[in-house]
Amino acid sequence: MSFLNFIPKKLYLFLIGVFVLSFFSSCGIWAPSDARKVSPNSKERVRKNLEEGKGMSMKKLMGGGVGGTNYQFASSNPMWRATLEILDFLPLSNVDYSGGIITTDWYNEGTSSDESIKITVRFLTNEIRSDGLKIIVHKKRCNIQQKCTVNKIQSALEQELQVAILKKAVLFEKQSQKSNRKKLKRRELDDRSK
Repeated sequence: MSFLNFIPKKLYLFLIGVFVLSFFSSCGIWAPSDARKVSPNSKERVRKNLEEGKGMSMKKLMGGGVGGTNYQFASSNPMWRATLEILDFLPLSNVDYSGGIITTDWYNEGTSSDESIKITVRFLTNEIRSDGLKIIVHKKRCNIQQKCTVNKIQSALEQELQVAILKKAVLFEKQSQKSNRKKLKRRELDDRSK
């Protein structure tokens, strides 16, 4: 019986040994760097690492480097900004830019205490188009015993929200284009003056 108790201890020691060895091998003990080839100046090491593609640089982050990922932020998307501005009077329960969805919390206007609505906006494209949005409205109706039923409803609210979001998105897009033109003119004037 003592033999069975001894096996788990050996297995435990073996796993610890493998862990320690893998830790040391990743630290560079097994492949030390040559001090004659590595500059003691940190700025030179950083420059060399960036030239070799190691590390991170602003050029890589902005999409100019190798494997340039293109990040688009929510503030640059007029449809997203318009939707948030139109729904700003509602409490939001889920806002996921990368997933392209905004969900409000249950909202009651105060006209009826047993009914509330929840609005979900799905972004199907970043372009300002009427088929780029899908708006879903759910209605919750509760009785006195607090037994509630939730139903998806078709209402004029969906169409009204869609039109309001699209109009606001067009305004944001025009403002963005106008500011981009101003920046371009400033650059052209700066280039001419040089």
